[in-house]
Formats: sequence, C-alpha cells, structure tokens
Amino acid sequence: MNRILIVEDDYEMNHLMCKFLRGCGFDVEGCINGEEAYDAMYNNTFDLIVSDVMMPRIDGFEFAQTVRKLNETIPILFVSARDDIASKQKGFKIGIDDYMVKPIDLDELEMRVYALLRRAHINTNRTLTMNQFEINANSNTVSYQGTEIPCTLREFNILYKLLSYPNKTFSRTQLMDEFWDVDTDTSPRAVDVYITKLRDKCSEITEFKIVTVHGLGYKVVLT
Repeated sequence: MNRILIVEDDYEMNHLMCKFLRGCGFDVEGCINGEEAYDAMYNNTFDLIVSDVMMPRIDGFEFAQTVRKLNETIPILFVSARDDIASKQKGFKIGIDDYMVKPIDLDELEMRVYALLRRAHINTNRTLTMNQFEINANSNTVSYQGTEIPCTLREFNILYKLLSYPNKTFSRTQLMDEFWDVDTDTSPRAVDVYITKLRDKCSEITEFKIVTVHGLGYKVVLT
C-alpha cells in the first residue's frame, strides 16, 4: 500500500483530502505545517507528498526545496490557491512534479496521484514494459518482440521521456533544454528530425504512437 503525506494548514481541507485518499486505498498521514511534516518524514517512509504552498513559518516552496535535498525522487504535488505562472515556475524549478489549483476536484486529485506514483515506479525501476515492447534506462536499450531497436543516446532519451509521461505534451524547447547542451545554437526544429527518426524506427510497434500536437510539440499516446 502506497503511503501519502498531506501537508495542508487548512484543517478542513487536510481532513477532506486524507479521508478521500484513504477511501482510494492509500495509507495517508496529514500534517498541518512543514515542521510536523519533517517529523513525519523522519519517522516514516512515504511514496508521495501533497503539499499546500501558502503555509505559515515554512511555506511550500521552502518545504519542497528541503525535501528535494534529502530525497531526489519522491513525487511532490503542490495544491495551492495561487494560480500565477511565477508560482508554478518557481515550484517546478525547485523540483515539484505536479501543480493543482484550488478549489480542487478530488477525482482529479486521485488521477494525478496515481499518475505520479506510476511515473515514480518507472523511474525507480528504470524499465518500462508494454506487452512485447521494452525500454531499459539502465542499459539504454529499446527492444520489440525480442529484437533490439538501435537508437542513439539522444533518440533514446527523447523516447524514454515521452513514454514516461504518456499523453503529456512536451514542447520542442522543453526537449532541447533537457537533451541538448545549454550553449547549443541548434534550432528547436532539430527535435523534429529526431522525432521523424524515432517514428521510423518504431513504425512496427503497436503499443504506442508518437503524436504531433500542432503548435505545441509532441506526446506519446498508448494504444
């Protein structure tokens, strides 16, 4: 059973999220501030953190930043009334994994929690298997029906990124920021070349397809 830590200073909201996620089958512990959350993490192991941003003494940004220094992989989901781009950018730069704006839909919260836990599982095992397809980040290999598909390191990294977040659209700039050198003068359109190569190499794979989101970028859709 996955363990979830809720950090929310609104008692009613804290109780509501804890009760709901327990009803979804999770083991949940609620804390009303960052200090309580630190104590809880010292004494227990959690699989995911749901944290408010606007909290007294230790706000969500400081809390998440401290958590990231101690644990680089645990998923962190911000739940906040702040809907401005600057707050979201700050959170993602610190290392959070997702951001929901209050008032939240509890069914959507459940879906996001499941998605984050699945991604964390993929990142921990570093191997993703779908029927006869497998991509292994330990050996940087891609195989289908037992036959290895040759990929360059950059092709592999792009494919692994897209597959780790199915249905999530990544812009060309996002992919370049992650997989090209910071000082590169290559055009973002270079990503299109790699996507074309990946589509050609994965043309016989029926488990997924790489979809163009016009005006935005690319995503993987499971089939």
